[in-house]
Amino acid sequence: MTSKSFRMDDFLAGWVGGASSVVVGHPLDTVKTRLQAGKGYKNMMDCIITIYRKETARGFFKGMSFPLATITAYNSLVFGFYSNSQRVICKRRYGDERHPASLSDVAVASMLTGLVSVGLGAPIDLVKIRLQMQTQAAVLAESFQLAGGVSHNMAAAAPVGSRSLHVSNGGGGGGGGNSSVYRGPLHCISSVMQREGLQGLYRGGGAMLLRDIPGYALYFVPYAIFCKLLKPDAATAPHPCAIWLAGGLAGSISWVTATPADVVKSRLQADAHLHRKYNGVLHCILHSYKTEGVQVFFRGVSVNAIRGFPMSAIMFLGYELSLQFFQSL
Repeated sequence: MTSKSFRMDDFLAGWVGGASSVVVGHPLDTVKTRLQAGKGYKNMMDCIITIYRKETARGFFKGMSFPLATITAYNSLVFGFYSNSQRVICKRRYGDERHPASLSDVAVASMLTGLVSVGLGAPIDLVKIRLQMQTQAAVLAESFQLAGGVSHNMAAAAPVGSRSLHVSNGGGGGGGGNSSVYRGPLHCISSVMQREGLQGLYRGGGAMLLRDIPGYALYFVPYAIFCKLLKPDAATAPHPCAIWLAGGLAGSISWVTATPADVVKSRLQADAHLHRKYNGVLHCILHSYKTEGVQVFFRGVSVNAIRGFPMSAIMFLGYELSLQFFQSL
């Protein structure tokens, strides 16, 4: 990548857009994770009501501090790498980095972004999910019950087969006490490193690759198509409303199609070292299918469709407007 092709403003704009999307989308992301990696919830509304009753509104924001802090790096990487890769592809194919990218150019840059982003995104997602799966109940006591057999009164918000964040058949972690496995993001990282080593932070990375390589192609390509359709003419930049709508539609499409791989990723990342249930991606897929049927891979799809729109709408709008601002300086 030449110095002329490489630009930092894309990284800065990605930071702004990413931070905005986390605040907007995290509550529904928590619901999505509980539905995918847990048991005891009948549907999306039942999950929302259960979380609110058992954990209050704070339950929807569990694990948000870590992605909010790390989004500066992750979304900077995604948007910065994607935009710079696209310019390099255009320069190699057409001799000019400013040449309009074709949809195939966008797809290649998107898939490369998905491949690279897992290096940083897998640990961030793992910590976020481990924190989201914690309830206000006495989780540790329930985990030891699960080690010997599923208890009737176990809390419903933890992952299937996980070591100390197990779900119950019952419906939420009630009861007294505020026991938690992890005291916060840093404690979660140190605990995972001690028990599972560095590879523990990348548990579910294979499933994340299956999700993000096609997922980013189905994110940036529809966005480019919708932006083109919503522009009055080719010479003008899209209106902010068009950016918002195109980003939201692209986000819904990407998240809905990525749901099966996202389910597998969530289960692997929520499944920790002690009493581990899944040996890997294939084992997780086969075990989930045998025990819960094909419908398990679409668990949380409605939440993904709903949360994908506002998150991505804010993401792209924040990115594009920030990029215009930085380029005007």
